[in-house]
Order: sequence, then C-alpha cells, then structure tokens
Amino acid sequence: MPTERVDYRRIANEITGKIKSGELAPGEKLPSTRQLAEQYDVHISTISRVMSLLKDRELVEGHPGKGVYVAESDRRSE
Repeated sequence: MPTERVDYRRIANEITGKIKSGELAPGEKLPSTRQLAEQYDVHISTISRVMSLLKDRELVEGHPGKGVYVAESDRRSE
C-alpha cells in the first residue's frame, strides 16, 4: 500500500495532537486497533505502526489484555 507510510505518520500526529491538547486525557483508554483502523479507513497493520510510534514517543502505554492508554503526563516526553 503506497500511502501507508504517510497514513501512519498522519494518524500518529493527529492522536499526538489530541493528547497534547487534552482531548485525550492521561489514563484514558484508546479505541481498539480494529476500531481505529475502521475510523481512519486503514489496515490494522497501519494502526499497529501508529501505536508503536506513540509508545516510542512515550505518549501511550499498552496494558496486555486491557488495551492502550494515554500515558500519565509525568511520563510523556515534551
């Protein structure tokens, strides 16, 4: 898929903006990978790349079996 690279960066930046603006609050659970893929009309693998990027930025943290949550503000990199 030629636009996947652009899509995952665009989506990651959009979610980053929502976190930094407070629209997504610390501790808030993100929608599932499947829900995000449907919302952004992309493949699940694209959302997996988005989540990896957000985890690398320390904006979200995964809890196995429970989901992905916005990281507490003292853990996030500015």
